[in-house]
Amino acid sequence: MCREMAKGLIWATAEDLARNRGRVLSLYRQILRSINSPKLPLTFAARLAKKAEVRAIFLLASEETSLHNIEDLIDTAEYSLSLLRKGEIPKYIQ
Repeated sequence: MCREMAKGLIWATAEDLARNRGRVLSLYRQILRSINSPKLPLTFAARLAKKAEVRAIFLLASEETSLHNIEDLIDTAEYSLSLLRKGEIPKYIQ
């Protein structure tokens, strides 16, 4: 479980959500910036589509209240960011 989330046992409290806001916004900005990297083999239209996809994912995830799901989403965002920095495009795990 996330070290920063400690108040709620299963569901996130307002304090838990506020504590992670900066971390989530930072990940969001870093992912959007990484999509512009010249290392990625994407056309301009593909970059715009990926950015729209990221915005939609973060918008839907912003409504999550389960501590475990929030931590999983943050871990996934960090993993995706690490792949983007290597010049790889994250793919769905099947």
